[in-house]
Amino acid sequence: MRMLLTLFIALQAANAAVATQTDEACGRPDRPNIVLLFVDDLGWSDLGYRNPVLESPNIDRLAQEGLDFEQAYIPCPTCSPSRAALLTGKHPVRLQMVRHIPVGPKHADFDAFGRTESEFNLWKTDPARFPCRNWLPLEQTTYAEVLGELGYHNEFLGKWHLGHEPYHPVQQGFDRQTGTSNFGHPRSYYPPYFRNATVFADASRQYLTDRLTDEAVRFLKQYDRDQPFMLSLWYYNVHGPHQGREDLVTRFRQKGLTGKQAHYAAMVKSVDESVGRIRQVLAEQKLAENTVIVFLSDQGGYFENPPFRGGKRVDTLCEGGARVPFLVYWPGITEQGGKNRSIVQSTDLFPTLVEIAGGDPAAHDHLDGISLLPTIRGNTLLDRGRPIFGYRAYEDLYASVRSGKWKLLAYRSGKVALYDLSEDIAEAHDLSAEYPEKTSEMIDKLASWEREMGVAEYSGVQ
Repeated sequence: MRMLLTLFIALQAANAAVATQTDEACGRPDRPNIVLLFVDDLGWSDLGYRNPVLESPNIDRLAQEGLDFEQAYIPCPTCSPSRAALLTGKHPVRLQMVRHIPVGPKHADFDAFGRTESEFNLWKTDPARFPCRNWLPLEQTTYAEVLGELGYHNEFLGKWHLGHEPYHPVQQGFDRQTGTSNFGHPRSYYPPYFRNATVFADASRQYLTDRLTDEAVRFLKQYDRDQPFMLSLWYYNVHGPHQGREDLVTRFRQKGLTGKQAHYAAMVKSVDESVGRIRQVLAEQKLAENTVIVFLSDQGGYFENPPFRGGKRVDTLCEGGARVPFLVYWPGITEQGGKNRSIVQSTDLFPTLVEIAGGDPAAHDHLDGISLLPTIRGNTLLDRGRPIFGYRAYEDLYASVRSGKWKLLAYRSGKVALYDLSEDIAEAHDLSAEYPEKTSEMIDKLASWEREMGVAEYSGVQ
């Protein structure tokens, strides 16, 4: 009996090993590697396959080979809140982070190194006087912390903008950080990159995006741990200052672009080159078939985003500011060249990453996102069961509600506007007077959500 039992156990182990090898050969391991490429201020229209003025062949190929979520939104389209939502799966309103973390004495007592002891700041032009956090609290659970518990190594590169040193990535679940400062953007994309920071102090002439990519490539080439990894590369590009790599600026000037437009096109191109280099080294290291690539922007672009209204600077909760590029490529899993019209939000990434890594999103309380894994696997239409909400605390326009084809914009002053996005993607024709019942329904949804989030006191519609 002992011999039979030993033989049975050995056969079971052998079968399990064969199954694992088969899964890996097909690019479907139980826990794939994950590469998250998070771009700053890249508009929905700022890619070559949507705008022929720009060049992004590597990102275009990623879209052709993977799944393109065409209706993806940032819940609070601005730097710090978008990062907090991505990390935690929680709406920035729930986190009390509804603006970017400022620097200098204008909004709080920040020193020259981007540090402060004040937990909150106020914004002088915010009519609600909403107090906003100056760092992401350490008690908030990040995707890095959960993936670490599931056996992943977490590598962080680039822009953080969620607090100074006591709140840096290595304090929030990441095993290592590189290229991280206390600031939301560089002084220059050529060294010295930052004032009062020692980020890449050894650099002489290298463009910042290229240096970050070198570090990512080095990590991938040298990775030899017996565990899956998640690489989070959060670019400073294409955030201002608008300074493209010199050779690429020359390229686009020769194509007829001038001024900031030439620099911006060069900045997009440098991100695209980075994506191409990372995919190349994944292939060279035989990691590509077992790696999920996620590509996302943190908010709409600085320039116009046709066919949408709005952007980073004006009407930011309109489609041009809140809708962003979002691509997922998982070899053997995602449909090649798939287009998905589901209404999704960046809060969905936390539960999605947790489930991809083999964890249970339901084990985490107060998530505002839902896992997209079934949608990614089958390219199916997601039924969220409730609207998505946008929210910021800078000016009169402060909230949005997206439910099906309908979108409501709400202002602190009490004004509202209703749009049918199926007919009016440019949000040019306010239908609130023509559809008073639908308008009231959407206002009720917003008011109920504000009460749930504990921010009714700042409402413009209560």
